[in-house]
Amino acid sequence: MNINTIQLFENAKRPIVGAGPCSAESEEQVVAVARALSSAGHVDFFRAGIWKPRTKPGCFEGVGSIGLEWLKRVRGEFALPVATEVATPQHVEQCLKAGIDILWVGARTTANPFAVQDIADALRGTDTPVLVKNPINPDLELWIGALERLNNAGITRLGCIHRGFSSYAERIFRNAPQWQLPLELKRRFPEIPILCDPSHITGKRELLSGISQEAMDLNFDGLMVEVHCQPECALSDSRQQVVPQELFMILDRLVHRSTKNENREIARYRKLLDEIDGDIMNLILKRMQISREIGAVKKENNIAVFQPFRYNETLQRFAEKGITDSMDVDAMKDIFETIHAESIRLQLRIVNDDK
Repeated sequence: MNINTIQLFENAKRPIVGAGPCSAESEEQVVAVARALSSAGHVDFFRAGIWKPRTKPGCFEGVGSIGLEWLKRVRGEFALPVATEVATPQHVEQCLKAGIDILWVGARTTANPFAVQDIADALRGTDTPVLVKNPINPDLELWIGALERLNNAGITRLGCIHRGFSSYAERIFRNAPQWQLPLELKRRFPEIPILCDPSHITGKRELLSGISQEAMDLNFDGLMVEVHCQPECALSDSRQQVVPQELFMILDRLVHRSTKNENREIARYRKLLDEIDGDIMNLILKRMQISREIGAVKKENNIAVFQPFRYNETLQRFAEKGITDSMDVDAMKDIFETIHAESIRLQLRIVNDDK
């Protein structure tokens, strides 16, 4: 991708911080939050949703285009760049007319390539910075595809927002962080800044500080946090919003890790890890060779490739090993499931004559 190396927010210090209410509810509310945020000098841009995609009809779906005038007032009175979410070409057109500084594409929209392409076409020929939230489901290629569509339309001032991924099961967080996905995106496209949205990841204000620190520990470029002067009265996402003073406390407590990569002790440990990684790879290759031999025996004796009882036995051993060695049990299972899936693939090829 052709990404402009100019920062999205000129002269911004790390971390870049965007803050503001989940939804713009009234002019008074928007101005009150902006006034409080601008007083401390911690915030680089003001965010507020004026079109709100809701899961079910009947919920508050935003004030609509009248909110653009409120955002313009914020920019004029408090010298803060302003940002809002767009989901249609009509939203883009109205934002461009209003001179909104930054647009973001929401998680539901990112998941729809047709919608992203419509937004990209509406932005063609402009230089408006665009932030792209990850899709609701953990699909890295879909996230990258949205960035590519915008970039192909000539948008070079791009950034990402990591807001976590939905899952059906009961969980601590509203949206699971699954840090490996944004980190892989950063590995592939190190020039694209990534902000963390701890509000949507946690869904609970009391967890914001911890997730914000994790994002800094993982070298994210900044945060986008939902802030409301009266969160308990908010018309959307009241549980995850904080008052301005709470945001300032979170930011003041953040520990900023060095990005310096030169350290003799770390280099020594990395060498040891490289040796262990080589041993692991050799053991996996050895295991796969044995799996092939088992596949040949299964073919010869007309035995089904997948044996549930054996699979469960091995999973249990991995779980017990994880508990013994204080490693996360789910992580151990994930590792084994990946190895097992490859073993099954190899055996299927053998029993089906490599077709």
